[in-house]
Amino acid sequence: MSPLKAAANLAEMYDLGLKYARNKSLLPGTNVPRPTTEWPAGCLELLDRYRTWLLGGGTSPHTIRLHHIPMAGHVLGLALKVPEKLDLEADLQSALDFVLARQMGGEWTRNCRNALNKFRTFLRLERGLGEVQRPLPEFTHYTDGLPAWLVEQLEQFLALRQGNWRPARLDQSTRQFWSNSAVVWRFFIQQCGVREFGDLKRKHLYAFICQRQNAGRAVSGINADLHELRSFLLFLQEEGYEVPQSLLRMPSLKQPEPLPKYLTDEQVKLLRDEAERRVAEALESHTRRDALLDRAVFYLLWQGGLRLCEVEDLLLEDLDLSGRKLSVRQSKNLKDRTVFIADAAVRAVREYLQVRGDGFSSHVFLYRNRALAKELVSSRMRALGEAVGVKVHTHRLRHTTATQLLNAGCRITSIQKFLGHKKLNTTMIYARVHDQTVEADYFSAMQRVEQRLQVGPEPVDPPVSEEDRAEILTLAEEMANPQAEPEKRLSLFEKIRALLRGPGIIPTHAPPVMLVNVLPVMAIGNAMSP
Repeated sequence: MSPLKAAANLAEMYDLGLKYARNKSLLPGTNVPRPTTEWPAGCLELLDRYRTWLLGGGTSPHTIRLHHIPMAGHVLGLALKVPEKLDLEADLQSALDFVLARQMGGEWTRNCRNALNKFRTFLRLERGLGEVQRPLPEFTHYTDGLPAWLVEQLEQFLALRQGNWRPARLDQSTRQFWSNSAVVWRFFIQQCGVREFGDLKRKHLYAFICQRQNAGRAVSGINADLHELRSFLLFLQEEGYEVPQSLLRMPSLKQPEPLPKYLTDEQVKLLRDEAERRVAEALESHTRRDALLDRAVFYLLWQGGLRLCEVEDLLLEDLDLSGRKLSVRQSKNLKDRTVFIADAAVRAVREYLQVRGDGFSSHVFLYRNRALAKELVSSRMRALGEAVGVKVHTHRLRHTTATQLLNAGCRITSIQKFLGHKKLNTTMIYARVHDQTVEADYFSAMQRVEQRLQVGPEPVDPPVSEEDRAEILTLAEEMANPQAEPEKRLSLFEKIRALLRGPGIIPTHAPPVMLVNVLPVMAIGNAMSP
């Protein structure tokens, strides 16, 4: 058993580590940390709070013992100051200089540096200073070589665009803007000889499209470039530049309309059972915390239909677990919406919140005491799927939500509001995937075809009674009124279907999402038949 594992408490753990440390490479006169017996009052209590904070954030005990406690101890053992007097820059740099002097190798040094940054984060949190803000990234490498007259207008256009972007995606969206703009305008300048905005012609746009197609660029990507260029040209027009209408009317390429990919019920069950299994079988606190996080995220992506960015940006104040709902703030198109969540999702989130730990922000999901980093959720969901042989992406779970709700008879307009779609046509895509109305009509008609092919007289449906025929005609006329409210039309639809089910004209298993606009015509035709 190593000395560190045999230590009875934090002080003994650090002192034993200091005693058995390999310091042969240290130069004479190097300042060495002092043992805990020489530390000022309050330092050991600080170290204990630090370990508790790390454990609460999901850091493994092994990593805490190997890197975090030793590096925090080096800071305290070198500075020999009460915690309130520690200099978050100079004193932490002294600990890093000591590590560098030991010459332990690149990977070990990187781990120690990361541990120091973690200790700095904790000290800032205790002092109420807030998290250290990362410097804004530089994008000048995208504009290198582009003329000043272009860069100036692009910067002004970008400033307008940024007002409509979510803060959490500002850096990513800005980088994508410069990357795409540089590709487009470098082609116009270098390949087409454009020297000012007035030189741009429609033929240059066609040449750009051909070049991108030959380079293997997807149609959706080319259309995105054209849409961005069109928006920029409209901006230039408002700024007083003469922009030919032929450029603004440039049509987009015909784009395929693939069906959204979704998971089957069997695949969802495999993922759900795997998420539950990991929680039930987790033996250590940090693995259980990660399993609870994964399970809560999975339920919100699946049953809540949330986008990836909506999960990452979800705040504690957005939760109303007792009301079984949550609020999504400023998502796509900066729109807010309410999302209802089932009991299983509520339970998963509640149990995760019990082990969430503390961080600088009020984000619901923290990983190692910080808000979820980009792509962390995606990678963990992929790992969950790989464990059970299911290829899963976060947005595929959202597609699955829509498909399952549609198949369960949920109204398409309700699904639209639930998912936050701006246009109903977007939601109708899911009806193309699994329209049970079409399915019911197909099997009903095919059954009739098969019956006609049988030997013997063709079966005849019982006729509609005179009384029912009159009532159907009255209801159908009301339903065909374009001024009728959707709720009224749906109520009339149910009454007509009840009358027609008796003669077997509409199958009893037909779902309530049947096309309401078609039913009045069908009802009148059946009612008028002898």
